[in-house]
Formats: sequence, C-alpha cells, structure tokens
Amino acid sequence: MAMDGDDTLITIGALARLTGLSVRTLRFYSDSGLVPAVGRTHAGYRLYDGDAAARVELVRTLRELGVDLPTIQRVLDRDVSVAGIASAHLAALDAQIRVLALRRVVLRVAAERDQTPKEIKLMHDLARLGAAERRHIVSDFVDEVFAGLDAEPSIAARMRMATPELPDDPTTEQVEAWIELAELVRDDDFRARVRAMARRSSDDRAAGTAGATPPADGPGGEAHERAGSWVSELAGGALADGVDPASAAARPVVDELAGVFARLHDREDGPEFRPWLASTIDAFADRRVERYWELLGIMNDWPSRSSNAPAWEWLVAGLRA
Repeated sequence: MAMDGDDTLITIGALARLTGLSVRTLRFYSDSGLVPAVGRTHAGYRLYDGDAAARVELVRTLRELGVDLPTIQRVLDRDVSVAGIASAHLAALDAQIRVLALRRVVLRVAAERDQTPKEIKLMHDLARLGAAERRHIVSDFVDEVFAGLDAEPSIAARMRMATPELPDDPTTEQVEAWIELAELVRDDDFRARVRAMARRSSDDRAAGTAGATPPADGPGGEAHERAGSWVSELAGGALADGVDPASAAARPVVDELAGVFARLHDREDGPEFRPWLASTIDAFADRRVERYWELLGIMNDWPSRSSNAPAWEWLVAGLRA
C-alpha cells in the first residue's frame, strides 16, 4: 500500500473498510476534491494519507445534515467554520420543522373532516399566514360587525384589541385553533349573529337601557363581569346539582340573580323585567361567540376558562318558567 516506503499511506480499498463507505463514493469524493488522493501506487491505485479518514467522516456527517458539496469544500478549505455552517443549517431546519408541523396539522384536520381539495388548500393557506395577515382577518370581521352602529364602546374596543397571536413555535392545538377561528369569522351566519348582537347593543343605548348583558363569555364592563360570576356560581351550581330551572327549588336562585340584574340596570324586578332580561340574554348569548373567545385564548395562551353558556341558558329557562 505504501508509496516510496511511506507506510502511512493507504489505498482506497483500505479507506473504504475504515469508513464503511463504498469505493465508488470515495472515488466521487476524491474526484470532487473533498478527499483528494496524495499519490498513486505503481499500478495506478489512489493512495490517501492519515487525515483522509477524518475528512471522509466530516464529509459524510455534513452530507447527512443536508450540507451541499460546495459548502463542504469551503469548510474543508477553512473558508467557513463548522459552527457557522451548523448555525445556518439549524435555522433552516427549524423553519422546515415549522412548515412540516403546519402541514401535519392541516392533514390531520383534513383527515378528520374528509374535506375537499379546495378546502384543504384553504386551510393550508390559513395556516401559513403571517401575524399581520391574521390580525387583518379578525379586524375586518370586527369592522363589519360594528360598522355604523353605536354599540357599547368597551365591547368593540376589546374585540379590536384581542388579536390572534401565534408564537414562533406554535403547538398543534394553537394552529388548529387559528384555522377554526379564521373559518368562524368568515362564516356569514356567524357574522350576522354577532352583527345582531351589536345592533341590539346600539338599540339599547339609544333607548337608554345601555349595559345589556354581554355574550356569555365575551367582553363587558366590570359590573357585568361580577354579574357573570354570580351566574356562573349560582346558576352553574344549580345546574351541576341537577336542579330543574322550572322547579320550586330553582326559585331562590332565579330570584337572587334577577335581583342582581335589576339593580345592574336600575330597574325593578317583576313580571315586566324578567321577560326583558331573558330576551336580552338570548340576544347576546351564543355558544359560537364563547367559542370565538376560547379559540383566541388558546392561540394567545390565556388562562383557560370553563364554559359559562350552560349556566346562562339555565337562568333564561328559570326566568321564563
């Protein structure tokens, strides 16, 4: 194997056995200048020095990591560092992982829903949108809902401020939440429903009854937040205990909550107030609106909240009993 008596040189066959690569691959690396031969035997066989095996291992590792041959040559020539190449490829790999994660979510949802190719493409496009584009979709929804109406300002303001934000590395649940939210705000029936809520709020303000009950889990003033907590605690507790809202056992709970809202609206509790309160809750309570806020919470990593819609529905049934 030696040339001119130098026993540190090895043939390409020996290098193949040392590295586990084929002679054909080593010949390609050699011809490319990545692992050059330092000489040849009298029979014309290539000979390599003691650094050849280390160079081969480096080339193989970088190739497995997706580094192209010209870049590997620059590393071997010390034009660039391995650390620099690793950092660049790490960033590229992170970006690729994010893309693959989005595709995985889209394919999972598509498999569960048995969607058409057009629907799958729409979901994929939604998943790839940037932060500004996501905010635009939601702001367009809010603008359409409140356009030309004098609704409760705090509701509109809070909806505009509650923008959908995805972290740089979102979870599967967060991506699924964004897809569902985008589909929800684009749904004509949902837009019409929330528009009707905004119109009712505007009419109440014009009639001097501003402060109507907000959506079950939606935004509102501090007084409504407290009233909502009472509903959750009292009506929710009665519901959990299996109390029929039309039964005598429900009367104390319904009476107490009716009194809370009568004071909130500066009105007297009675036969005229309770139907109005029930219709007001109906006008503003919608499980899809609650879902809207729940999806925003998942995306923005807000603390989770249990559904309050069943408690409001129990109260409405009690008010109408």
